[in-house]
Amino acid sequence: MPTYPPLSYDAFVTLATADPAVVGLVLKGSWAHDGMATRHFDHDLYVVLADGAASGLTRFTGHRSPGLNLVVLPLEAFRAAGGHERYALARARVVLDRLDGGIARILADKARLDAGETSVRASTLLDAYANSLYRSVKNDRDGQPLAARLDAADSLGFLMELLFTLDRRPRPYNKYLRWELDRYPLPGWDAGELLVTVDRIAATGDVPSQQRLFARVEAAARETGLGAVLDAWGDDLALMRPPS
Repeated sequence: MPTYPPLSYDAFVTLATADPAVVGLVLKGSWAHDGMATRHFDHDLYVVLADGAASGLTRFTGHRSPGLNLVVLPLEAFRAAGGHERYALARARVVLDRLDGGIARILADKARLDAGETSVRASTLLDAYANSLYRSVKNDRDGQPLAARLDAADSLGFLMELLFTLDRRPRPYNKYLRWELDRYPLPGWDAGELLVTVDRIAATGDVPSQQRLFARVEAAARETGLGAVLDAWGDDLALMRPPS
């Protein structure tokens, strides 16, 4: 990996802003989340170049230093960026936009899942959540506490992905979950109550807590037309639900 002399965030922004090939600068990570960054955090910056433009800033491709990490890429690649970076882009901060709001519109698109994507993902995630939950409760019943806790932890990952997908949003990284819920609550969910329940399940695999949470999820899933996914579980649903 290439090495570079120390370069501060402010100095680099000044340098990049002076380059006409740069059409956008986008700050992601903790510095884009109000109140999350400390002096120990790096600045993570996308440097977006006009397609086909030549720029000396390409020499900083892959730059990583204690204070500054850079991703230098053309506009076309920035439009296509997503995957594990989608949440980072959804909550990123525009530092420079020479496209009359075009950079901001790209970020807004990243922050909103389309209807087709939501439908397919939600069905898959709901089934995966139910599967891990079922395994956890069954393992607890059968005297396998470690397996039960591990499956419970797995279920929470699918659950968080599901809840944000149902709201047509990318799931935040775990580090930003509380920050996200405090500022952008999930409709129909009390953020504090949800986090307390998730914390308890992650720590202990508590079966009654899992079952009560599943009851809330089941109701929400059926309201959004996903009942068939759950009905396919047949009699096994009884193990996931709170005792009558």
